[in-house]
Amino acid sequence: MEEQQTYQSKKEIRRQKKENERREGQKRYFKRRFRNYAVVFLIIAALGFGIYILTRSAAPKEKDFSRAIPNMGETHIEVGGAFPEYNSNPPTSGPHYSQTARSGFREAAIDDRYIIHNLEHGDIWIAYHPRVSDEIKEQLNQFGAAKVIITPREANDADIALAAWGRLDAFNLENNILPVRRVDDFIKRYSSKGPERVPGASGGI
Repeated sequence: MEEQQTYQSKKEIRRQKKENERREGQKRYFKRRFRNYAVVFLIIAALGFGIYILTRSAAPKEKDFSRAIPNMGETHIEVGGAFPEYNSNPPTSGPHYSQTARSGFREAAIDDRYIIHNLEHGDIWIAYHPRVSDEIKEQLNQFGAAKVIITPREANDADIALAAWGRLDAFNLENNILPVRRVDDFIKRYSSKGPERVPGASGGI
């Protein structure tokens, strides 16, 4: 009888040991799952926050000073061919040449009808009057990018004209200070919004 009790006692001890091991195993399993889920959650949260920061930094910061210009069409004409009087200065749409102008900062003037094609592709045109100072030109140079073309333009009514397809913001400088945020916001609002959204830098003349 005593031997049977000893056997039962040892059996119970083994059962309890296995049960404890099973419980410990479950605890370790759930801890690992919790840790893995926590890591995944932190990664997702970090990515979400990063996207939020990028979105905020890419969004315009101030009011939109530009105005809408009625669309004059997308007709291509031969170089030197007849063209109508445009409805804004500089033009933001209308008959234009079939070739674009190369993106970036340019020191020589380029015929409007090439750059209208850039606008059709979603580029931004920063046209500055040659009378602006070298300091302003150097600041404008910093905006040179794949979807931005910057050129001198003596026909400007204002010191600076920011043009996109169907949008225009023209202004004179005060105290030789370039409103950098105004320029940057215009680019962010209207880049890549032409009727032909061609990715990458424009090539051409």
